[in-house]
This record gives sequence, structure tokens and C-alpha cells, in this order.
Amino acid sequence: MKAKRARSSRRQDERGSVSIELVILLPALFAVMFLGMQAALFYHARTVAIAAAQEGAKAAGGENGKEADGVSAASSFVDEAGGDDVLSGATATANRTATTVTVTVRGHSLSVIPGWNPVIVQSASLPVERVTAP
Repeated sequence: MKAKRARSSRRQDERGSVSIELVILLPALFAVMFLGMQAALFYHARTVAIAAAQEGAKAAGGENGKEADGVSAASSFVDEAGGDDVLSGATATANRTATTVTVTVRGHSLSVIPGWNPVIVQSASLPVERVTAP
């Protein structure tokens, strides 16, 4: 009889404990989910930016390439990869010297965390193609 009373009093003491556990654990679970999603969005935007910079460097580094060709190729790549849905406010700049070309892509990653707008800056450099005498 005492065992029954002890079990029933323990059950009454634990009433509502699941609700309290959910109130504590759900915000932590949502924080982990949002941080994971934010990391994925940042990584994807970064990957698109470096790929666009590489495409721009290839275009501007050709024998007859110009800085404008690199900027155009990088901007086109970003647009084809999703545009503002992937890398918002993306801009590309190019710098070509006699021996190297560098294309830089800047933009903002999408954010699921309010008030945080991560900046993405990626650059790619290649040697300029040129004809040399044998």
C-alpha cells in the first residue's frame, strides 16, 4: 500500500514537467536549426561568389580580354546562379595588369537571423594569357 502511495505522489510531483522541458528545449532546438540554416546560406553564397570571381578572371585573363569582360562574366554568373536570391547586392570589380588579372565579387548573404546581414567578399587571380616569342 505504501508503495502505491509513493508512486502516485511522485507522479503528482512530476505533473507539468514535460511542458517545462519543452519550454526550455524548443528555443535551443530552434536556435540550432536557424544557425545551421544560416551557415548553409553563408557557405552557398560564398561558393557562388568565388565561382563568379573565377569565371570573371578567366574572361578578363584571355589574350584579348578586358576588365569589362571579367566584370560582365562575373555578374552573369551570379545572375545565373540565382541573383539576389543567393547573393544580394552583388558587385564585381576587375583589375588587369600586364601579368595578372584579379576579379573581386562582393555581396550579402541571405540571413535568417534578424538584423544580421553577412558580407561576402571573394577574389580570384590568374595570369594574363600572352603570346611569347620562342
